[in-house]
Amino acid sequence: MTRGAGRAGGSTGPRSVDVARLAGVSQKTVSRVFNDEPYVSDDVRRRVLDAAGRLGYRRNGAARALASGRTRSLGVVTLGSALYGPTSLLMGLERAVRDTGYALRVVNTVEGDPNGVAGAVGTLLDQGVDGIVVCEPIAEEAGVGGLAVDVPVLVLGTPSPLTAPLVLTAGDGAALMARAATQHLLELGHMTVHHLAGPQRWYGARDRLRGWRAALLDSGREVPPVVHGDWSAASGHAAGRALAADRAVSAVFAANDDMAIGLIRALAEAGRRVPEDVSVVGFDDVPVAAYVTPPLTTVRQPFDAVARGGVERLVHVIERPDEPPLPAQVPPVDLVVRASTGPPPRT
Repeated sequence: MTRGAGRAGGSTGPRSVDVARLAGVSQKTVSRVFNDEPYVSDDVRRRVLDAAGRLGYRRNGAARALASGRTRSLGVVTLGSALYGPTSLLMGLERAVRDTGYALRVVNTVEGDPNGVAGAVGTLLDQGVDGIVVCEPIAEEAGVGGLAVDVPVLVLGTPSPLTAPLVLTAGDGAALMARAATQHLLELGHMTVHHLAGPQRWYGARDRLRGWRAALLDSGREVPPVVHGDWSAASGHAAGRALAADRAVSAVFAANDDMAIGLIRALAEAGRRVPEDVSVVGFDDVPVAAYVTPPLTTVRQPFDAVARGGVERLVHVIERPDEPPLPAQVPPVDLVVRASTGPPPRT
């Protein structure tokens, strides 16, 4: 009769003691390696990981949580949206968190719910997460100020709606990117740049408008009236019909690529050529931006870099609370110049 290896409770899976025996180290050293603690030589770390791989050993997350007082999980508060920006940022967070060995718990908010962030944060705290990432892009933080948060918080691209022991920020470079897009058009020779803005309840739309206006003021240029859209190509098309009727318009910075694409369609329907008559810059660099007619000049958002850098800093303060936080890394502005921009038409 074939019998198991005699593990307690009938389990036949490898244990840390088995890894220690095969690697020729103590069980405490195995624990140090898997807890990513310092003072373990590279050779010992390699031997332990090789032994674990050969045995098929995996850490017991529940036991580790009991021992450390942590669940090794991060919570994310995000808007439930199919828009490119929020979706891409959430995907970047999922990849970044997976690489840290932490679990990810996501709670979506609903646009128009003033207590959505507070409710989502409360749900995550009830689940015992070790840290919270807030990437709520809309100014609907009513009720959050009185919420007691006792874990570190990472806020991506928005003002912090929470009070916590430690609040980290990342991904707040939209104003700089908008400034670069506007400056590109000015450097091509346009006297001013019109702006097709996103809905101003969104922090990102506010930042892009702020960067556009700052670039014009710093250059001593006229600041035209702002035209507003709702992020959709349809709203860009509607705004484009009004802009196309104004023959003084020679350059437009749109707050996202979808609105820019709708704008270009409206300009074409009005007989205004892009870029010969009107130059257009978008924002995001959605996958289709390179394949529209003409290919769209745009600012590429560094979603993965922001997510990875932010998660790395959050995990660091969770696991090493006595050390200073890691410095924030600001990704460089990535302006992707394609065929939708050029010099202004000759008069």
